[in-house]
Amino acid sequence: MTSSLTPALTTQSAAPTSAVSLSEASRFWLKLGLVSFGGPAGQIALLHRELVERRRWLSERRFLHALNYCMLLPGPEATQLATYLGWLMHGVPGGLIAGGLFLAPSVLVLTALATVYALWGQLPLLVSVFAVLKPTVLAIVLVAAWRLGLRTLRTPVLIGIAVAAFLALAVLQLPYPLVVVGAALCGLVVGRWRSGLLLVPGHSAPPPQQSSSPTSSAGMPEEEPIHGDHTSTPEHARFSRRRLALTLLAWGMALLIPLALLTAAGGWNGNLALMARFFSRVALLSFGGAYAVLPYVAQGAVEQFGWLSAGQMVDGLALGETTPGPLIMVVAFVGFMGGWNSTEGSWPAAAAATLVTVWFTFLPSFGFILTGAPLVEASRGDLRLGAPLTAITAAVVGVIASLAVFLAGPVLWPNGRMDPAAALVVALALLVLVKLRWSVLQLIGAAAAIGAGTQLLAKLVGS
Repeated sequence: MTSSLTPALTTQSAAPTSAVSLSEASRFWLKLGLVSFGGPAGQIALLHRELVERRRWLSERRFLHALNYCMLLPGPEATQLATYLGWLMHGVPGGLIAGGLFLAPSVLVLTALATVYALWGQLPLLVSVFAVLKPTVLAIVLVAAWRLGLRTLRTPVLIGIAVAAFLALAVLQLPYPLVVVGAALCGLVVGRWRSGLLLVPGHSAPPPQQSSSPTSSAGMPEEEPIHGDHTSTPEHARFSRRRLALTLLAWGMALLIPLALLTAAGGWNGNLALMARFFSRVALLSFGGAYAVLPYVAQGAVEQFGWLSAGQMVDGLALGETTPGPLIMVVAFVGFMGGWNSTEGSWPAAAAATLVTVWFTFLPSFGFILTGAPLVEASRGDLRLGAPLTAITAAVVGVIASLAVFLAGPVLWPNGRMDPAAALVVALALLVLVKLRWSVLQLIGAAAAIGAGTQLLAKLVGS
């Protein structure tokens, strides 16, 4: 990282939102969207590594404060976190650009793959690539859970919350919202009566008047984050009733005007209007990640509306798992196939259905962030909110670990029997991530190349 990206703060009370230009940040968000594999766990880990550890755009505490809020919301956490951080740095334009560029590569890639799928079905080359990518994604999730645990589980109480969250999801199969609420209540009670149990001895934050200079592993002082623990909130990020009213108005118009146009064009029960209403409900019900809401999507898209078959739904999930962006982006495949099947193979109709699906699925996420983030920023340092959010962060470690267990079954035991090749890929991916410290982009690229090379070699041998 060059010094031009994150110059050191001259005073802790400054809010240097101009330290990174909007164009420079936009290039980063686009790059992030291109390499955001690994589901929410991998994406959050990637955000932390790039923004907190490498670029020093914000501190660990501010990152986790934003993450905790996003975990409480319905919708894809990593997308909402990127939107929040873009908003924090450059206001509403920054938030829209960050969230939009985080999603755009996924939409384009999945639309292209859906087109290939609709025209030619499952290609052997794609099957081979996915066979290597799936265990690679499992390794990314495992490493993400481990690294987040090392950063956050610093007291016995937080470790206990993480273990309880893991058991609640993996063993008891409790609903994810219930786990989050339980963690928040636990943090509220502990923070009220024994707040020291949530703090690491000797690691309390220095008061705002003192200067804190973090050091690197080599003992050299690191650059102060642009948005540090004691950096004041930028003017554009402060709560304002006027800005709140304007944001709510814009959010409502972005929802109602497109819905009115779709209804006028095709009727209230037209295909696109139905998709708009259905995927708006999906967005509001998507607590607990994509896996918690995908059964509802499958039931509606397959059984209720008949937009695609059950087999096509499974294939779409496989595509969604191995493309960048949030897993809930599989709804783009559902929309594409719904438009394609209902018009007997019209690509423009399929593309229009894809855009409608994506718009109404992700619009609520942008609205929740842009309206609620100023209040969240104002709560920094408030123990009444900080303790429950700290407990939620601990629970997230258990949630990610339960996701790894969930993925391990179909990846390592696809037919009830151990797959040695998949286990070998997981082991090698863990090695290069932990020991060689490869980036996610390097790992995903290598996995895709190995999968493609395996298929090409098989064809050569077979011929």
